[in-house]
Amino acid sequence: YQKRWVKLDADYLRYFDSEKDAYSKRLIPVSSISRVAGVGDQKFEVVTNNRNFVFRAESDADRNEWIRTLQQIAEERKSKALERTLVSPTANGAADPADKSGFLELRGFKHKLFVAVAGDKVFLYKNAEDYRLGIGITYIEMNVGNVKEVDRRGFDLTTPYRIFSFFADSDQEKEEWVEAMQQSIAEALSNSEVAERIWAVESNRFCADCGSPKPDWASINLCVVICKRCAGEHRGLGPGITKVRSLKMDRKVWTEELIELFHQIGNAVANQFWAANVPPSEAITPTSGSQERRRFLITKYREGKYRRYHPLFGNQEELDRALCAAVTTSDLAETQALLFCGAAVSCATGDPQCPTPLALAEKSGQRLQMEFLLHNRTSGKGWLGWWATSGWPEPAGLPSTILCRAEFSRRWCTLQDGVLSYYENDRNAVPNGEIKVEEIVCLLRPTTRGRPGSPFPPSCRIESTFEVYIESERLYLFGLESPNPVREWLKSIAKSFVHPRAEELLALDFERIGRLHYKGGLNLERAKEGWFALAGSALHVCFEDSERQEPLQLRKLQELCAWSPAEAGLAGRTLYIQGERKLDFLGWVHAIQKAAGSSGDTLSEQQLTESDVPLLVDRCIDYITQCGLTSEGIYRKSGQNSKTTSLLEMLRRDARSVRLKEGEHQVDDVANTLKRFFRDLGDGLFTGQWGQDWLRATALEDEEAKIGEYRRLLGTLPTVNRATLKALINHLFRVQRFSGENQMNTHNLAIVFGPTLFQTDGKDYKAGRVVEDLINHYVKIFNVNDQEMKKQQDEIMAIMKMREAASSGTQQAGDFICTVYLEEKKTEAEQHVKIPATMTAEELTFEILDRRKIVMKEKDYWSCFEVNEREEA
Repeated sequence: YQKRWVKLDADYLRYFDSEKDAYSKRLIPVSSISRVAGVGDQKFEVVTNNRNFVFRAESDADRNEWIRTLQQIAEERKSKALERTLVSPTANGAADPADKSGFLELRGFKHKLFVAVAGDKVFLYKNAEDYRLGIGITYIEMNVGNVKEVDRRGFDLTTPYRIFSFFADSDQEKEEWVEAMQQSIAEALSNSEVAERIWAVESNRFCADCGSPKPDWASINLCVVICKRCAGEHRGLGPGITKVRSLKMDRKVWTEELIELFHQIGNAVANQFWAANVPPSEAITPTSGSQERRRFLITKYREGKYRRYHPLFGNQEELDRALCAAVTTSDLAETQALLFCGAAVSCATGDPQCPTPLALAEKSGQRLQMEFLLHNRTSGKGWLGWWATSGWPEPAGLPSTILCRAEFSRRWCTLQDGVLSYYENDRNAVPNGEIKVEEIVCLLRPTTRGRPGSPFPPSCRIESTFEVYIESERLYLFGLESPNPVREWLKSIAKSFVHPRAEELLALDFERIGRLHYKGGLNLERAKEGWFALAGSALHVCFEDSERQEPLQLRKLQELCAWSPAEAGLAGRTLYIQGERKLDFLGWVHAIQKAAGSSGDTLSEQQLTESDVPLLVDRCIDYITQCGLTSEGIYRKSGQNSKTTSLLEMLRRDARSVRLKEGEHQVDDVANTLKRFFRDLGDGLFTGQWGQDWLRATALEDEEAKIGEYRRLLGTLPTVNRATLKALINHLFRVQRFSGENQMNTHNLAIVFGPTLFQTDGKDYKAGRVVEDLINHYVKIFNVNDQEMKKQQDEIMAIMKMREAASSGTQQAGDFICTVYLEEKKTEAEQHVKIPATMTAEELTFEILDRRKIVMKEKDYWSCFEVNEREEA
């Protein structure tokens, strides 16, 4: 016997290595237990359909308690399973049919495991036979999971307790697994309240089409509850036939009236009409394939082959008249039969006061009839659905802002009582279509920066547009004659759908505003809802637990990783942003990436460090400090022109993603890149306004007066220019400290950098004099204190010692053997490494990955931590 910690809940009997473990060694579905009996002192046997498990408790009393509890739960599950089997027999012991299943490699296991994604959990099994029996290793709750692709065939499922590194057989297989797990995460983060209320009606507990248990999708116009697999095929029929929504994720759609409608109609009444004549040979089951389901649903809903025809079928006038009468009563089944046998939902009633069936139902106080008619009106196209747009799409698949006038339908629009309605003209009383503001998730005012020119003549263009994204993955594009009305419409719509606590965002000149889910801080288990507005290069956020909006400077991001969910590494913390709908979320990702990049050639338009220095400058200075302080002729020698051009282009595009490494990049190429950046800088480092004043200051003969003037001029520079100048002069101050080795004293550096920083031809000696003065009087002009100077000197000495040790090739005193664990503290994950004094954390990380034959990919980020166990740090 091996001592195990055992847990029993309503679904599974599981055992673990210890009480602290999050994931079990084995799980046994309670539904698969056929018998529980005592087999001797302190022992009892759990018998399943195919296997027996013997446990020994610490006492007979404890054993008897286990037996009693297991028998009770097993009996309850048997009775429930019998009820379920009468409607939908299933083949295996798993509670939910798998959305995706198959073999995967998992790091730490010698053989492939059989993995199944089912609902909001991922199950691990030793083999396919165990999967069939439902007896697994463990399951992973996906409400705390995050999926990340790591290489061509590999992906990680990360939880707060462990990282599961999977490997698929092919690229395509990996994509399918990642998508299935991401859907599982979305389902885990959803809300079951609506589903439980819909399932309160017996017939709604099983899919209206195939009979699968616990269906968590619905067609809100047909009033049927369906499973995920059937929902996918429903979408293929198009929104003109069936409008698919999730019971768990599309919470805003589920009004009290709609839930009550599903109680009154639901699967029982709907199928009395739609499935009145289904031959048993054509019916589908939970195990039916996609092609079979598609064929059945087309026949059932598009062709209406199985429906119970209304006696008035074929007589349009009589059908319309009967519909007008039915909507004034509570007979929803009659309305359904009339509507889906040809009655027109907006037919003329002959009553000027109530011109449509909807108006008649409202006058009669029939709320549910109104709800049913609203969901079955033909959806108006408004100003162009996104899929019909021509022009040049954005990388995220969004429409162009430069469109031909002929692509739009002119409509009269109103925003009233939380509904954006569009009419054929301003005289029509009945709208072509409506958008409820509570369904809006995002508003966008596209910008024309970086767009290609339009092929349409000016008289045919519509350039002032805005976009409205709604929960049903639909996008409406509206166009107006000029920009000012666009801003007014945007502000009005935003005010009606943005939460009151986020009203601060409305004062911004935003390009995009909407709601997203996020995780941050110490609690990553539950995603919270936040309101986001993108204005320029700042992302303004109203967090769920905050009273004030917080601006996040996107150009100062330390890391920006884009997948689902997106991750932004800000100073001192990481923020995970999640989107429930792919359409608007891709737009957010693209917009954030664009705002976080460099947008021009001036200093303030560059990606920045936390101290307001362009990241490009910081990367180059840091590399030269580490690798080039003693390089002879540094900054005087020119690097290779082609390499300089290529490196500058990469750094300008996204300095955040560039890592300068010794061996890959030459010191002179990096130095030349830095000089060329300042030479080509828009408006210069000293700015066009103040540049001449800096040059004139060199004429002052009194040194103190000259230093005072430099300090005054320093104060006039913009924040980024001032921070950049200090960082550069600090760097040159360090370089000249090593002039004995690099032959670049203050005067030589001034000769090189004077014309570069002032962007002159080198004939005016004053430019060099300014740089020379700034280096010589660096401490006074930039107000550097003793502590800062000592820190800089200590850094220089540490760098030099490390480089001397590396070049000598001798083993340093202080080398020690260290135990390093990869991802988890287990014997099989440990490596013993000799760590010399010169080894960096990066070098140690690469050493471990190389030993374990783990390939480092472009978007991989590994961290190395030192743990002091005695102090529990």
